[in-house]
Amino acid sequence: MKTKIAVIDDNNFLIKSVRDKLSFFDEITISFTANNGIECLEKLADNRLIDLILMDIEMPKLNGIETTALVKQKYPQIKIIVLTVFDDDENIFNAIQAGADGYLLKDTEPKELYNANLQTREGGAVMTPSIALKTLNLLRLPLETKTEEEDETIKLTNREIEVLEQLATGLPYTSIAENLIVAPSTIRRHIENIYHKLQVHSKTEAIALARKKRLI
Repeated sequence: MKTKIAVIDDNNFLIKSVRDKLSFFDEITISFTANNGIECLEKLADNRLIDLILMDIEMPKLNGIETTALVKQKYPQIKIIVLTVFDDDENIFNAIQAGADGYLLKDTEPKELYNANLQTREGGAVMTPSIALKTLNLLRLPLETKTEEEDETIKLTNREIEVLEQLATGLPYTSIAENLIVAPSTIRRHIENIYHKLQVHSKTEAIALARKKRLI
């Protein structure tokens, strides 16, 4: 049985590159491609018989992380591998939170990409080795352990907790603002206050520490 995949990327040259890499393998067929998340969702509505999606992150209209979350909500049976040039902690964390089944860099060799597709369809979780190491490091966050006295001073407001909870789902500031019926600038101020109270410097650290302290 062939594995039916979709390739979502705003760069048509990179879509062609993926096509070329997978053209060597008869077990895989590319059912459709799309240049952004909205186009992906529209095509899925007409063609749900997709086994796996190769998803870029940075795209116009609806990025890969937002699209991954929406696809997983509507079509949980579809596997998603993030295929990107971005290997920073925040993108890795957000992609996993959104429901991605794997995370590969775009320089992955054809045979590795082919094997990743098969392994993911069978229930595995594939990652480029450097990404796997970063993921392990994320599980060890925060790197600096707070003392018990410092822990007691961490007090977030109900609204700040609401913002953190939505941030943890991978939603962008604009979507959180819409959900909470406030301006995006208000969300940014809440997040600045959260960073200050938790003594962290990134969204990834804030979410990890908040979970460790059972704030969310």
